[in-house]
Amino acid sequence: MSSIEPSDARAVPVVPPTRPARVAPGETLRSVALPGATLTVRSRPPARPGLAPALFVHGLGGSSQNWSQLMETLAGDVDGEALDLPGFGYAPPPDDSDYSITAYARVVIRHLDASSRGPVHLFGNSMGGAVVTRVAAVRPDLVRTLTLVSPALPELRPQRSAVPTGLMAVPGLVSLFARMTRDWTPERRTREVLALCYGDPARVTPEGFALAVAEYERRLQLPYFWEVMGRSARGIVDAYTLGGQHSLWRQAERVLAPTLLVYGARDQLVSIRMARRASKAFRDSRLLTLLEAGHVAMMEDPDAVARAFRELLADTATTSERSAPPRG
Repeated sequence: MSSIEPSDARAVPVVPPTRPARVAPGETLRSVALPGATLTVRSRPPARPGLAPALFVHGLGGSSQNWSQLMETLAGDVDGEALDLPGFGYAPPPDDSDYSITAYARVVIRHLDASSRGPVHLFGNSMGGAVVTRVAAVRPDLVRTLTLVSPALPELRPQRSAVPTGLMAVPGLVSLFARMTRDWTPERRTREVLALCYGDPARVTPEGFALAVAEYERRLQLPYFWEVMGRSARGIVDAYTLGGQHSLWRQAERVLAPTLLVYGARDQLVSIRMARRASKAFRDSRLLTLLEAGHVAMMEDPDAVARAFRELLADTATTSERSAPPRG
């Protein structure tokens, strides 16, 4: 069992998604019931049997769809699954209304324990990067390698462009923003998000933009949408304030798994300045900096991220061979 298990839980009403789930060709989507939470798991069959399992965890406001391109690109390298965390994508809110980084890490651990797929190649973006860092620190037995794309690790002085997102954590501000923008079209909302998350929003195809608009419109119809966004943002801010052994930076230092760090030079939410500190914190790390990418490099340049991950695989395979005891 994990050392981050809760002591109690509270039931909340669950409202199902309002539209059928969207899956890319070759993908499947299934619901997984766990104690206290229900996940949606997106998967793609591996190119051949016997590939090592991988698990992908999205960031704030994201979903398992954020990993579809990278999963397809890596189908010949890993057996991939991506989660919709509770309250996001097609997954209902958690029973206990706990949206902390620790609670999300607990859910990931429960899923890995229940599925018996570990150890996995574990991926995380933004908030998901903080979540999987905690998973790798407290349950090293579940993690083969760790790949972090713009992980949300504490910054003492966040860049100005990230401040509005951080303000979502202030009680009442999310509701105020929802009221102030109630006349915004889904198209405008989507453009605002893409401008914040992409280094160059022009890289999004017209088809991709239309799909993003439809997904945003669907989520806006969920009665818990704004609450989940606000409480999850608060969970990130709360994690930034934790000290001692629960500090995310302290836990990064405890990670044993070989780690790939991916940062975008145009990231408006996680400063590129954090790349050097992260490289020092994770004891066995490699760094990929993408000059044209923003906050979601796995969507902006999945080929570059895939190449770096394959290099990590090759490097760790070589290291394992060197450390293996002689045969015979």
